[in-house]
Amino acid sequence: MGSYVLRRLLLMIPTLLGIMLLNFVIVQAAPGGPIDQMLARFEGLQSAASTRLDAGGGDTVASGESRGSRGVDPRLIERLEAQFGFDKPPHERFLGMIRDYATFDFGNSFFRNRPVVELMVERLPVSISLGLWTTLVVYLVSIPLGIRKALRHGSRFDVWSSGLVIVGYAIPGFLFAILLIVLFAGGSYFSVFPLRGLTSPNFDELSALGKVGDYFWHITLPVLASAIGSFATLTMLTKNSFLDEVHKQYVLTARAKGASDRRVLYGHVFRNAMLIIIAGLPSALVGIFFTGSLLIEVIFSLDGLGLLGFEAVMQRDYPVIFGTLYLYTLIGLILKLISDLTYVWVDPRIDFATRES
Repeated sequence: MGSYVLRRLLLMIPTLLGIMLLNFVIVQAAPGGPIDQMLARFEGLQSAASTRLDAGGGDTVASGESRGSRGVDPRLIERLEAQFGFDKPPHERFLGMIRDYATFDFGNSFFRNRPVVELMVERLPVSISLGLWTTLVVYLVSIPLGIRKALRHGSRFDVWSSGLVIVGYAIPGFLFAILLIVLFAGGSYFSVFPLRGLTSPNFDELSALGKVGDYFWHITLPVLASAIGSFATLTMLTKNSFLDEVHKQYVLTARAKGASDRRVLYGHVFRNAMLIIIAGLPSALVGIFFTGSLLIEVIFSLDGLGLLGFEAVMQRDYPVIFGTLYLYTLIGLILKLISDLTYVWVDPRIDFATRES
């Protein structure tokens, strides 16, 4: 098993490099880079200043000079290229980025004048809070529901619960978030939950119990909106996995020996049926923690990693884009390895090293 883990760790290196290289090429080819963004801001400020001069009765010479000075000085472009590192060839910039990223040095944001690591650490607790509670709610509801549906397959309960989870799956998370706001956050009906943020303005003045209550008061609607689309997949996966195991020969043998239904279900079926669910945990975690929380963070004004990455793409803030991408990819690869190790822990009969050889 040790050799398998070592091979997987070594395989992460070319995988990570390939993903970073592909995205580096795509981002570099996209129009409207950081220099264009900076020049647009500069021209916007210059245009606003010219407008103020005209509105304030400034003479035509000053206004004409302001309009005439809108041409971009080549020396300014050269200074911006040197500031952003674009005075070097692309391959040198990529190799330098990978060398720095190997030590988790993501550099400074182009437009925030702060280290990327500092920005990510600042936003990380919000994404972790949302992702952790969403994952917990989804698994605590979907696994027992899937088991119940498998035991009562074809019943009225099975049909109605399938309809409900499929309807929930069909509703986009952001649309359900808007519906929750309209219903319960003062939109049109009830004002039960707050609309924005994870804490109240007076959070520091509350008691310990009050802080806990305030936190869950704020996180309830975002978690429900994030979890609504995940119930169906995990519920049906659990149900089908248990149905597949229930009809196998070892279950019939255990029942023939007089084992109770509870003993058969939790002593034999449960461990085998949970393998496929464990296999999907890494991708579910990455999706819930990062990609799936973007619109929810925007709607509920939660300043997390998803919103940070979206703003970086809009601003062409390359250090933030590639820093978050590197972190997401690395976490995904590590979680996949942890998933394989959990396979072996749940069922020692599985031997990845023997299977690969």
